[in-house]
Amino acid sequence: MNSRNRFPAGGASAPAPRQRRLAWRLLAGVAALAAFAYAGTTVMDIPPPYRLYQLEVAEPSRRGELFPVREVAAPAVPWALPAQPEPPPATVPWKGGQIAFDRFLELTHTNAFVILRDGKLAYEWYRPGVDARTPMSSWSMSKSLVSLLVGQAIARGKLRESDRLVDLLPELKTGGDYDKVTVRDLLDMRSGVFVAENYRPYWPFTGAARMYLTRDLPGFIARNREMEFTPGSATAYRSVDTQLLGMALTRATGSNLADLLARDIWQPIGAERPASWNLDRAGGTEKAFCCVNATARDFARVGQMLADQGYVAGRQVVPGAWVARIAAPVTTPLDGWGYSAQWWHRGPDDGEDYSAMGIYGQYTYVHPGRRVVIVKLSDHGAEQDERGTYDVFRAIARR
Repeated sequence: MNSRNRFPAGGASAPAPRQRRLAWRLLAGVAALAAFAYAGTTVMDIPPPYRLYQLEVAEPSRRGELFPVREVAAPAVPWALPAQPEPPPATVPWKGGQIAFDRFLELTHTNAFVILRDGKLAYEWYRPGVDARTPMSSWSMSKSLVSLLVGQAIARGKLRESDRLVDLLPELKTGGDYDKVTVRDLLDMRSGVFVAENYRPYWPFTGAARMYLTRDLPGFIARNREMEFTPGSATAYRSVDTQLLGMALTRATGSNLADLLARDIWQPIGAERPASWNLDRAGGTEKAFCCVNATARDFARVGQMLADQGYVAGRQVVPGAWVARIAAPVTTPLDGWGYSAQWWHRGPDDGEDYSAMGIYGQYTYVHPGRRVVIVKLSDHGAEQDERGTYDVFRAIARR
C-alpha cells in the first residue's frame, strides 16, 4: 500500500487500533456509568442525574422551579399595602459590633428585605434581578404556614392536638412507640420519629435530603418509622414531623395543603400574587416541611395578620387562641431556641417576638408589641447567622 494513503489529509496520523479500542472502551464505560446513575435514581425514586445537577448549582431561592407544583390561588382583588416609607437603619448590630445595613444585606446574601410598621410598607429592598413580583422558596418557613392551617382545622373541629397520628393515618401503625405520636408532638418537634436532619445539599440517599428529593413521599414516610425517643419525652428538630403533620391535616380535612392555604390564608390576607407549593411528583403530595414559593410582600401579609392577632380587615382568619399558642414557646428549648407549633423564639423565655425561619436565610419575623413585621429572603449558607440576624430584626423593631 502506498505510504501516502496511510494518513488522512493534513498529515495527522490515524489512531492505532489499540487507541481506537481504548476510546471505545472509555465511551462504553461512560455510557455504562450514565445508565447505572439513571437506573439508581429510578430505583431510589428521586430525580434523574441531570436534575440533581441542576439542583446542586441552582440558588436555594430558585430550586422550587425545578419540582412540580400545585398553585395557591390569590384573590381577584388583593389587599393593597399602604406605604409609609422610612429610611433603613444606618447600622445594625453584628457579631459584637456595628456594621452598615447595606453590608449586612450583602454579607447574608439577601434577595429581598421588607419591613411593615403599623401595617404599612415602611421599607423594601431587592437585589438586582428580583422585585416585588418574584416568588422565592420559603424552605422551612412553610412549616409555620402548616401550623396556621392546623390551628384553623382545630378551631373547626376537624383535628385535635391530642389526636394520635395513626388514628388519622392508620396505614402507618407499627404496634410500637410510633403509634403514640400525637398532633401536639408533631407541632412541637417532640415526636421521636427519626429521619436525620441532614442537609448535605443533595446527597440523596438518606434523611431529610432524601425526603426532599423523593417522588413518593407517602412511601418514604412508610419506610421511615424508626423511633429516636419516646414521643413527648424530648425535643429534636425533625422535618419529618411537619411532613407527617401535613399528611394528617390533609386526611382530616379532605383537602390538599395548597388548596387549604389558598382558601384559608392566601385569599383572606389579600395576597398580591399566586403562590405555589412543591410536590413530590406531578399531582402528588405537598412537601409540607418546605417549599412554598411566594413573594416577600405576601409573606409579610401573613406576618401582619399575626401581628394583628389573627385578624385581617376585621375578619378573624387564624383563631386568636392559636396565635397565643405560637406566641408562647414550650418549656423545652430546641437547639437553644424557644419553639412552639412550628414557630421560633429567640429563647425559651426571651420576649414576645417570634419568627418563621428557613434554612438558607428565610424569615418572617413578627413583633406584635411593636407592630413590626420583617421578611428577609436570602441565599445564605445553611443555618448560618440565625441569632445575629434575629438580633438585627429586634434592633429594627425597636427603632
